[in-house]
Amino acid sequence: MKLAFSTLGVPGLPLPDVLRLASTHGYHGVELRTHPEEPVHTGLDPAQRAEVAAEFKGAGVEILGLAGYARVAAPGDDEPVLAEIRALLDLAHDLGAPYVRVFPGGDPDTQSPEEADATAARRLGTAAEYATDRNVRVLLETHDSHRTAADAMRVLGLVGHRQVGALWDVMHTWLGGEQPSETYAALSPHLGYVQVKDIASADDTTPLPLGEGVLPLAECVEILSRHGWDGWLCWEYEKRWYEDAAPLPDLLGPGREHLSRLLNDSA
Repeated sequence: MKLAFSTLGVPGLPLPDVLRLASTHGYHGVELRTHPEEPVHTGLDPAQRAEVAAEFKGAGVEILGLAGYARVAAPGDDEPVLAEIRALLDLAHDLGAPYVRVFPGGDPDTQSPEEADATAARRLGTAAEYATDRNVRVLLETHDSHRTAADAMRVLGLVGHRQVGALWDVMHTWLGGEQPSETYAALSPHLGYVQVKDIASADDTTPLPLGEGVLPLAECVEILSRHGWDGWLCWEYEKRWYEDAAPLPDLLGPGREHLSRLLNDSA
């Protein structure tokens, strides 16, 4: 498995500094939070996109994916959501990134689960054809209204397209009460990559250094290894949402060592 970290943990950090952190601490790739607050976003012009791609290539670091914020199950018209996904897919294509992340974003106050599922599946099915043209996969993250693999599979089962897959956020499936073995069994045919993290408890989701919290990271890695999965583990440290959390740069080295130990132990 290859290791990456998300720029959600280093909000607004210039790309040369992000790449220096990845190279210094032995990460193979970076997941780019794709938002106007960040150096990489869908408003970049062609020259800027080419420069970003060249910076990553020069550093020998891969762009794992673009973490966008389109909410595919959200109530409302389809076109604004589809336009947001198309913009992400265009950017990913231009940067050479294999994945874009989308959220479910259903609203239980105004939608039934069936309505949310159908809305998400319709939009993802439409986006899948564009994703095929751009040679990028759209990954639905286990999150918010669809936080477990069982939830996500209600949507992915309706879509049934190779360019639409799943992103396993280990915190959300755990918070949803799902065992890692259940999550993997459901998502494995669709799995793009896995986001790892650690927290103190279900009531306190402030990010912690890997291995210092309650999330079943060792079990997740063991299951992935046992099944011969050789994709990416991406550390999503949610510093952007928790200003009092310790700075990520100081934790990247120990975090990589912890993940390497888990991989060695599960081999």
